[in-house]
Parts: sequence; structure tokens; C-alpha cells
Amino acid sequence: MIIAIDGPAASGKGTLGKRLAHHYHFRHLDTGVIYRAVAKAVLDDGAAIDDETAALAAAMELDPEKFGDPVLKTQGIGDAASVVSAFPRVREALVSFQRQFAAEPPGAVLDGRDIGTVICPDADVKIFVVADPVVRARRRTLEARARGEDADEALVLADILKRDERDRNRPVAPLKPASDAHLLDNSHLDIEGGVRAAIAIVEAVRAGRQRV
Repeated sequence: MIIAIDGPAASGKGTLGKRLAHHYHFRHLDTGVIYRAVAKAVLDDGAAIDDETAALAAAMELDPEKFGDPVLKTQGIGDAASVVSAFPRVREALVSFQRQFAAEPPGAVLDGRDIGTVICPDADVKIFVVADPVVRARRRTLEARARGEDADEALVLADILKRDERDRNRPVAPLKPASDAHLLDNSHLDIEGGVRAAIAIVEAVRAGRQRV
């Protein structure tokens, strides 16, 4: 089984992905980390973040061993990742990596912004997670401060709105729910509530297919 979880950043989809994978004993991939790793590699090499050739080279030399680097969680890398993820050639280079991960047994949960629409359009379950931008800004600010970063909530909100606009309007793999995705509004749910809601969606889909 493949479970695709999409939605804007800080909507809670990353936590849902991890928890769902644990619940079903599946493998989990936060695809946003891939683009963050590419962005960090570009910056580490001293290239401009809008240099598509440099970003493509970094994508071709992707090292999964570096996905756990805590620097990838910082807002600066997140902003840079939003830039490199808009490059068509970079996205194309990373498609096979993601699809191969999804295809390996016993099952997989992938979360990102184009899993159900591009990476795994035939996923067994598709969930599109949303949350009010103000709520997302608050979450991201608290996460940043917990890491010891000096985060201004108003600036974080402005960045979220800018990134959402850019991702919704990019020419390749824009941020949007798949036509058969189940919407999960996470604005007023805590972690446990969101996980329960996601599991309920998965089980409803499984039950429906079992009745066919």
C-alpha cells in the first residue's frame, strides 16, 4: 500500500506521515527533505540558489545519508528549497528516487506537495492536509524557537504566504490536491487528533475497497 500525503508546509503532514508509517509498519519519506538537501548542497558549493544547473548537479548526487542533518529543518534552508523545487529538471531528476522508495515493500507513506498528483498518482490513499496560514505560522515559529532560532511570527507568516503562492503557481507539479484526495483540515486538531483523522481516512478507503 502507498499512502500519499500532500499539503502546504507546517500543515502537520510531516508528523502525520511519520505516525501513519509507524501505525501501519510502513516506510516513511518526507520528500521535502530531498529538496532541502539539494538546496543545502547548492549553498554549500557557493552557488546561487537560483542556479538551476547547480541545483540539478546536486540532485544527481543526492546522498540520503545526509537527510538527518538538523540544518535542513531551518527556515533559511526551507526558503531555499522552495526555490530549487520549482526547477523542472530538478524535479524530474528526483522523481525516480521517490517512486522507487514508494514501490519497495511492505508499504510506504510519502509526504510532500506533489505525491498524489505526480509522484504516486496511483497511490492507494491520498490525503491533502491543510491548515490556516496563521496557525501554520504559529507552529513554525514555535518549532524554530525550540531549536534556538530567533523567529518573528509575522515574518514567518509572510514567508508562508509567499511560498504557498509560488508553489501553487509553479509550472511543474503545482501545489494542489489530487482529484481523488481526501481533505484533512488540521487547523484545530492537535497531533493525536490529526493522526486519528488520517487513520480514519485510510481505514475508510480500505474498507470501501474490501466491499467491492
